[in-house]
Amino acid sequence: MRLPRSGAGWTIAVFGVLALLLGALGLVWPETQLRLLGFQVPARREAGDYTGTFLTAASMASFNMGAYYLLAAATEWRAFYRFTVVFRLVTFTVFTLIVLAEVAPAEFFGVALWEGLGAVATAIGLRWDAGRVAGPGSTVGTVG
Repeated sequence: MRLPRSGAGWTIAVFGVLALLLGALGLVWPETQLRLLGFQVPARREAGDYTGTFLTAASMASFNMGAYYLLAAATEWRAFYRFTVVFRLVTFTVFTLIVLAEVAPAEFFGVALWEGLGAVATAIGLRWDAGRVAGPGSTVGTVG
């Protein structure tokens, strides 16, 4: 796998590694993942409680998303970087609102913050990259 060649690429790569690792954590140790998110972990689940099923699906999605982000960073897919800024800000907003509405525990705001700060970091990286002088063979500042 190639290392990122831009500031924005590094932000995407870091998020990708974290998403991959947290997805794996949820698949291997789901109770730990739930505790990190501030959710209760009862000793026994009742019939009809699909928390484990949902956590497996969310963890697998996080794992896959981490792989997508790493691929985007390795190929310097700048359109993807820009796309993630917008949708990570939407995610930040939705996750913050569900904490404020007390649908999710306060600890879940950490997930919102992670998304929001990641979006801002990538946006700053994109702006910083655009201001750099691209050298021979550089893909910094190119479209796509």
